Amino acid sequence: MALDKYMKIRLNSLPPATAIPFDLFVSIGGRHVHYLRAGDKIAAQKIVKFESKAPESFYILAAERINYQKFVHDGLLSDKLDIKQKALILRESTMVLVEELFERPDIETAMSDARQVVEDFVAFMDSDASAMANLIGLSSHDFYTYNHSLDVSVYSLGLGTAVGFKGAELRELGLGGLFHDIGKRYIPLDIICKNGPLDDLEWGEMQKHPQYGLMILNEHQTPENIKACAFEHHESMAGNGYPQQLTAAEIHPMARVVSVADTYDALTTKRSYNDPMKPTDAIALMSGKLNGRYDPEVMRALLAIFEKLKNAA
Repeated sequence: MALDKYMKIRLNSLPPATAIPFDLFVSIGGRHVHYLRAGDKIAAQKIVKFESKAPESFYILAAERINYQKFVHDGLLSDKLDIKQKALILRESTMVLVEELFERPDIETAMSDARQVVEDFVAFMDSDASAMANLIGLSSHDFYTYNHSLDVSVYSLGLGTAVGFKGAELRELGLGGLFHDIGKRYIPLDIICKNGPLDDLEWGEMQKHPQYGLMILNEHQTPENIKACAFEHHESMAGNGYPQQLTAAEIHPMARVVSVADTYDALTTKRSYNDPMKPTDAIALMSGKLNGRYDPEVMRALLAIFEKLKNAA
């Protein structure tokens, strides 16, 4: 079968010891070899072992995409799984979709599927007071575009809820967080993956990703709110951001939320050239030395959320 007839999945998106309703394949030497027959189960110990040794090697038939999504969705509604298991399943299944957004030439399907993913995130966060804490706790704390985009979406949903976004607007904010860096599809990989700080020329190229993001989203008839998150998330309330040097009143309210989520996640995740900051140190930096760049209301929401999470812990 051709490569495009397969869809990559992550094993941790499959509940352990649960009958899987589709065939599972493993990639070996560029070939897809049948591993598990539909209806069979995988023991939890095997999932942990495979995820640690070969997390990128498992596939299903692309024709089973809808069945896979339904299986994941049903798992999130199951009373047989605890909140930590559900958080893991939701995060791991979403990681594949985020990878498609940045890697596949055709991203139409992934962008369409993203709407259901954000619906699932919102429903999950509404279902249990500890849901967001469990999602945040699963962050790898490594700054990769896929992890970062997913984390920014989660943080944006939490911050957005705290400052009053609801319903369709909250869901668009979640999509804005997920798509905020989609313009990096057009940034050379040697810049994105550079093992160290960027020089001036590389930084100038990296600063083009908001414009590239707007171009991509315009090609897919994306709502204006989501486009604003991609185009304006590096603007500063002080007027010294990029690419347009917008001032406070000119920056879209959703982009202000994504800006805070983006910076917070960037500061608290590991880069090749520095260690992650502790959450309290990151918030102190954003409220102190970087004060003036971010919406004060959103910053108050960030502080309140993490005080709540710290007290719960």
